[in-house]
Amino acid sequence: MPKRSAGILLYRRRGEVLEFLLVHPGGPFWAKRDRGAWSIPKGEYAAGEDALPAAVREFEEETGMRPSGSFLPLGEIIQAGRKIVVAWAVEGDFDPAQFRSNTFTTEWPPRSGREATFPEVDRAAWFSLSEAEDKILAAQRTFIARLIALLSA
Repeated sequence: MPKRSAGILLYRRRGEVLEFLLVHPGGPFWAKRDRGAWSIPKGEYAAGEDALPAAVREFEEETGMRPSGSFLPLGEIIQAGRKIVVAWAVEGDFDPAQFRSNTFTTEWPPRSGREATFPEVDRAAWFSLSEAEDKILAAQRTFIARLIALLSA
């Protein structure tokens, strides 16, 4: 059974320019990766759990902000590793200086027997369309394209 995640693509308008809030995964594996490594704030949810409340919860856990407003469904995508991600978009604002993330613990360095704690997300930032398409995980570019199509309709 593939893992399932739910997330929120927060967007804002700066005049005629759309900007998208993306987060960078924390931990040592992602520390030196930038291009194609950013994501919408998202997280796994349990079978039988309603995905939209899970997406809101995960957004808050990864950024410190609870999103609200009219959520636009963006459907599902399948990421590398066969993870299924369902997302919604909502217009809003967020000050990355207010960013705070939950943490996770893992064995680090590998096979050392020592545990280390890392932020689940180590930073959040706003990006223009072209920047977001460059920074976001390849499979998640579809969410940006779907949002643009919805806003253009």
